[in-house]
Amino acid sequence: MVEGRVCLSKEVRNGLESLKRKRLHRIKSETVCGPSGVTNMMSRSGGDALRASASCGVRLQGNAESFSRSNVASCEKDVFSKRKVDKFYTSDLEWTEKIPECPVYCPTKEEFEDPLIYLQKIAPEASKYGICKIISPLSATVPAGAVLMKEKAGFKFTTRVQPLRLAEWDTDDRVTFFMSGRNYTFRDFEKTANKVFSRRYYSAGCLPARYMEKEFWHEIACGKMESVEYACDVEGSAFSSSPSDLLGTSKWNLKKLSRLPKSTLRLLETAIPGVTDPMLYIGMLFSIFAWHVEDHYLYSINYHHCGASKTWYGVPGDSALRFEKVVKEHVYTNDVLSVDGEDGAFDVLLGKTTLFPPNILLEHDVPVYKAVQNPGEFVITFPRAYHAGFSHGFNCGEAVNFAIGDWFPLGAVACLRYAHLNRVPLLPHEELLCKEAMLLNSSLELEDLDHSPADLASHHSIKASFVKLIRFLHRARWSIMKSRACTSVSPNYHRTVVCTLCKRDCYIAFVNCGCYSHPVCLRHDIKSLDFPCGSHHCLFLRDDVREMEAAAKKFEQDNGVSKAVERQAENGDDMYSYPLSNKFQNDVEDGYFPYCEINVDLKPEIATMTSATGQTVEYGHHSLSHNTGNFRPELTDALSSFATSTLCSFVEQVGSSAKNQVQGLANLGNTNDKRFCEEVSENTYESSVLCLSREDRPG
Repeated sequence: MVEGRVCLSKEVRNGLESLKRKRLHRIKSETVCGPSGVTNMMSRSGGDALRASASCGVRLQGNAESFSRSNVASCEKDVFSKRKVDKFYTSDLEWTEKIPECPVYCPTKEEFEDPLIYLQKIAPEASKYGICKIISPLSATVPAGAVLMKEKAGFKFTTRVQPLRLAEWDTDDRVTFFMSGRNYTFRDFEKTANKVFSRRYYSAGCLPARYMEKEFWHEIACGKMESVEYACDVEGSAFSSSPSDLLGTSKWNLKKLSRLPKSTLRLLETAIPGVTDPMLYIGMLFSIFAWHVEDHYLYSINYHHCGASKTWYGVPGDSALRFEKVVKEHVYTNDVLSVDGEDGAFDVLLGKTTLFPPNILLEHDVPVYKAVQNPGEFVITFPRAYHAGFSHGFNCGEAVNFAIGDWFPLGAVACLRYAHLNRVPLLPHEELLCKEAMLLNSSLELEDLDHSPADLASHHSIKASFVKLIRFLHRARWSIMKSRACTSVSPNYHRTVVCTLCKRDCYIAFVNCGCYSHPVCLRHDIKSLDFPCGSHHCLFLRDDVREMEAAAKKFEQDNGVSKAVERQAENGDDMYSYPLSNKFQNDVEDGYFPYCEINVDLKPEIATMTSATGQTVEYGHHSLSHNTGNFRPELTDALSSFATSTLCSFVEQVGSSAKNQVQGLANLGNTNDKRFCEEVSENTYESSVLCLSREDRPG
């Protein structure tokens, strides 16, 4: 074997040789490109699972017959061959010495008791760097290899092949990661990876991190290695279930993190692999995790179980837009950007295949910090912090997302950006916020405890975000009722649904058509909607909306919260109102004020609803409070069978199972009309999932 070349399976090697020989000839194979001629290879959730990514290329699936090209132009260049990319200056690697280290924390066993409490404590300092490292005072007594071989019988995984090169990032030259088509056991991959390392360095031991960093960027630019393998997003955990394993029994076991009391994700009723449940990342020499930001700007925590070190690069969250600006102007060419404006680079970065040396960030005054992660150490990435890195040899890591109260403002920003791109969100942000806020309201009523500064800051974020959401929805309902855009109002007994127009999640209220197939959020001009089933629109509203508004008014008594709301009004913050734009600018002149009583004034000639029992309920010119306690029982019965899917079930799983799943959980009420129930359930599920275009659906 040629020195420096990765040991791939025989089938993959044969495939690569065939691909080189047929460079200008399209091969009969399964096309993996999306509707825009782009390919999504690395998606597991959120951004890149929401639509085909902007990466372009082929998938290797065991032999040459399964290779495909997205277009003829991409055939002209070998996807693995290196070429000089002038925009990335890699001749002088002294810049690697100029990247400062991120903070490193060494908690005591007492401080280590609860991870979220400890992370709240260090966040004010550590978040300024985007990433930080935590050295665990506890050690795993059962090695990861033993867990994966003995506690998880039959554990195997498939790797991805990563071209080890830089790209021009134009129409003809982008980077894509491919499925290798080979299944490994943990030990088989370890042997393969160690063989690659020893043949390159004639050593089985670790080499200095600074030396490996320069080696990596030299190899990326002009080395002999064509590709590496990386097992990412592998479902499972390497934390031991043994009661004698101190780390496995602690709260830092990543299988437990999302369900801790301070974890916002504990409120999700459906698990999301990689977000609420950890995934494994098993690498070899120079395996890459490309520049990316976590789904919904969540936190992430990564534990290094065993093996060689990893080098991480991180950019602080408050520099994310500057990072994207540099990428847009100095990494990508305009022809790879699917949208204009500041979301252009964000859209392509969601593909998680973009790699470039961080010196280009330093040259444009974007702060970058690094961490060298060793076994037994955690790396934390903070909300909206872009990060990337590579492995120094065979290793095994594990990661999961989490959120605490201070995440909500940035989570709202992520939802807004997904709406700009018409991408389906992965998390039901509105539902999480409402549930967390109402729990906070209840706890404040029952207890008068002294809270830590970190808790108070978390509470402020929840309160301010909740007040902004409730104020927007109240104003939107007032406008809808005033314009008589809806012909009926009904209680909403359901969890989150997805708006068919902008893909935003709706928990408190939404509008639906007569056939229940087109749920729409309140951010649109309802009167202008033109659905095939006609112009009869019904406003669905949660029956506890009055309690939510009372809680919001109570939160506004906090001086800090009221000032945050005032700043929103002054700055024109439309975080929750997009895409309504300036639709409400004249509301005050028309008599609107926050939390005013909303009267339901329906047209008598069309405000009718047929209940499940066959009774027709007439609603003439009369006023109904928005409190659903005033709703007629017959209407409640009629709508109790309205079913909806749960947004948090939207997840694309790409790992050892290679399966894509979209789960819809319908909440059905009591009805005597089975046919009515089935039709409504089917229509509503389709409206929440199947009405999305192919590229927008997550699975």
